[in-house]
Amino acid sequence: MPEPAELARQLADANELLKARARALDLAERRLTDARTDARGLAQANEKLNATLAAARDSLVALRAELDNLATPPSSFGHVVAVGEATADVATGGRLLRCAVSPDVPTAQVVVGTRVLLNEALLVVGTAGDTPSGETVRLAEVLPDGRLLVTGASGEELVLQAAAALDVAGLRIGVTLLADRRALLALAAVQRSEVADLTLEEVPDVRYADIGGLGAQIEQIRDAVELPFRHRELFTEFGLRPPKGVLLYGPPGCGKTMIAKAVANSAGSHFLNIKGPELLDKYVGETERQIRAIFTRAKEHATSGRPVIVFFDEMDALFRTRGSGVSSDVEATIVPQLLSEIDGVEGLANVIVIGATNREDLIDPAILRPGRLDVKIKLERPDRAGAAEILARYLTRQTPLNSGDTDPGKFRQELIDAIVDRLYARTEENRFIEVTYASGAKEVLHVADFVSGAMLVGVVDRAKKAAIKELIDGGQRGVRLEHVLGACAAEIRENEELPNTTNPDDWARVSGRKGERIVFLRTLVGSRALNQ
Repeated sequence: MPEPAELARQLADANELLKARARALDLAERRLTDARTDARGLAQANEKLNATLAAARDSLVALRAELDNLATPPSSFGHVVAVGEATADVATGGRLLRCAVSPDVPTAQVVVGTRVLLNEALLVVGTAGDTPSGETVRLAEVLPDGRLLVTGASGEELVLQAAAALDVAGLRIGVTLLADRRALLALAAVQRSEVADLTLEEVPDVRYADIGGLGAQIEQIRDAVELPFRHRELFTEFGLRPPKGVLLYGPPGCGKTMIAKAVANSAGSHFLNIKGPELLDKYVGETERQIRAIFTRAKEHATSGRPVIVFFDEMDALFRTRGSGVSSDVEATIVPQLLSEIDGVEGLANVIVIGATNREDLIDPAILRPGRLDVKIKLERPDRAGAAEILARYLTRQTPLNSGDTDPGKFRQELIDAIVDRLYARTEENRFIEVTYASGAKEVLHVADFVSGAMLVGVVDRAKKAAIKELIDGGQRGVRLEHVLGACAAEIRENEELPNTTNPDDWARVSGRKGERIVFLRTLVGSRALNQ
């Protein structure tokens, strides 16, 4: 058995050995930790290096692609006119070529009318989308095989093939098409300003019963327009040709437009309301184009069997006498265009032209001759009986009246009579204008000489407005005698400064004063005020 001292020494050596091993283990762990830290740093550095290398590679690829693009020769544009197996007939630069189609180009994209790209070897290498611009032509006819007969700007005719994207069935005659004339292709329909903005195609709601004071004129136009439509077999039996057109003329505000709308309503027809001044265009040929489009639309509607009314309001603005020097002579081409269209209407039993004007003397005589605008109806200013009839249309039994103890029906008639007496009285108070004729004679015209249907409607509207304002202010309900008399005075005052003294003769013709030429006008506002 070892001595205690020996045991203590051995134990101390063992402890020292353990401590040495612990120090060695600790050192190894520290080295392992450092090694791991170094490895993570190296991995991050490697990732950054890889990212830098990838970015450099992408940059090199982009630079190479850009260099290739810069070195690529230009491509040619062309239009496909026919398609075969792996080939396409392409029109380019005025030549028709049969080109191979690259396998990279989807065959479904290569159809007739497609704009394609050709490389220097004339290989179809891609498509280029729709043609943004080009020459326009006008469709004249769709041929039985689907080809299109068109007319160019100078009137020459061409036969074009329709592109696959063009809906031939939906095309109407006269539509504008975008075309490649060298490829003989119609590519697309061009949406341009058409007459739709100038026309009113629904049937108006104006009836003959709404028009007062024009019984004789209404009978005339019904005989001219409705009889041929409603009794065609009788006209055929008697060999009577329906009129092509009607001219409504007379002073402003006397019902020309209302009669035209009543005709359309009565016949249940299409009503193309053309406002003459809106057709005028600064571009040469544009007005003529719109006139052609108007009659093209009329012919389309006429095939349905319903009558078609083409109504030209303010007709003198468009169709003035040629060579008169009154305007810029644009009528030199506009008038013949209308004449040709009217002459072409004779084959259509459902189209009639109605014109309205204040200055029938300015319209070209060729338009007014028999066989074109056959029927001419003058709408005079209403007389006392006509004025009472018009007033009864607007001062109706439903209008609230402040009749007091008087029977409402009788009081309504009293109001109408008061308006008529106030406007038609040839008294000092109603002196309106003094005119001087070329012969030196003078004549005083009264308010009665200038009463129109529009003026009578204005009087009734003023009276109703005065009654409404009085009711709002706490007064009694209904129209009174003071309201209508005040309305008459206000309407006269509003119109007494309107006569044009710059050109008295033109003013007289517009106002319906025909006869000896008027050289001077003098309004009698001041003298009337002194006499009052």
